[in-house]
Amino acid sequence: GDKWTKRWVESTAKGEQQGKFKLTAGKFYGDKEKDKGIQTSEDARFYGASAKFDNSFSNEEKTLVIQFTVKHEQKIDCGGGYIKVYPSDVDQKNLHGDSPYLIMFGPDICGYSTKKVHVIFTYKGKNLLIKKDIKCKDDELTHLYTLILKPDNTYIVKIDNEKVESGTLEEDWDFTLPKTIKDPSASKPSDWDDNEKIDDASDVKPADYDKPEHIPDPEAKIPEDWDNEIDGTWEPPMMDNPEYKGQWKPRQIDNPAYKGAWVHPEIDNPDYVEDKNLYLFQDIGAIGFDLWQVKAGTIFDNILVTDDEKHAEDFGNETWGKTKDPEKKMKDEQEEADRKKEEAERKKREEEEKTKESTKSDDNDDDDESDDTKTAEKDEL
Repeated sequence: GDKWTKRWVESTAKGEQQGKFKLTAGKFYGDKEKDKGIQTSEDARFYGASAKFDNSFSNEEKTLVIQFTVKHEQKIDCGGGYIKVYPSDVDQKNLHGDSPYLIMFGPDICGYSTKKVHVIFTYKGKNLLIKKDIKCKDDELTHLYTLILKPDNTYIVKIDNEKVESGTLEEDWDFTLPKTIKDPSASKPSDWDDNEKIDDASDVKPADYDKPEHIPDPEAKIPEDWDNEIDGTWEPPMMDNPEYKGQWKPRQIDNPAYKGAWVHPEIDNPDYVEDKNLYLFQDIGAIGFDLWQVKAGTIFDNILVTDDEKHAEDFGNETWGKTKDPEKKMKDEQEEADRKKEEAERKKREEEEKTKESTKSDDNDDDDESDDTKTAEKDEL
């Protein structure tokens, strides 16, 4: 509601380049009041806003769930739609891209090449990006994004309450050095044959196969004005040889000496140090948005931080789940109305053009009749 500004602090770090959030349900929605969220309102601006929790907390031995909805109703071309979790000492008025954060999660779109869900964790001062590619939604409707971080060092990413990715923190991020490394003392044996196929030695190139790719054009004739002393020796232009069969290659057969692909043996990494608390953040103090958008119009809503995975799912179904279908219906109705309006305007323009052409034709007929009258009068005289 309108009290959101009392809980949220907007950043002023970028001065005149800092965009403002506004409270709105947007151009189309499922419920005008329930779907109100904070929307980026100015093109080509930085956006920063954050809200501190009443008390900072730790997720030690607990599941941590970060969930929110994103609606790119402006058909975003380049801009972020992600949320960040901050420590309690975050400078809210000076929030910007270099402000230290704990977790960054959510969609990021820029052109056709970047349409991904970021999942970034800060670990020992470094921001670690997920090694998997998670596709985000890129339409104009509201979508629910959920990150579930568990104390067994596993995670789940959900979009619209459906799992789209999961795994372990150790495998999908570079938190630690790898457990195993390639044995530096091992190398592929010199007699190791990893060619699955070889040339058939008994296969011989046919005698008529060795034809050139291009030949002189037999129909070409030396120009009548060709002068060998001035123009040099005349040579006919080349043409594709219809008898050319391509480059001959012997057929392939199974290699009897094939041993398979050689796999470099691995050994335990002596520098590997296990960390059973990769998931752990001791000082979770605030949540917020730090974004750049070329085309504004994104709406954020239904932000939830909890340790209850089931509660997050239920909350998503009670909010986004109940308004998503009416939202789409309203959008479809608006697009149909716009289509009909555009069609009516097109027909109106066509009728106006026909009227202009008809009037022009009538004027020409009047001119012709006037000329005929003048000619007749002249003949009488």
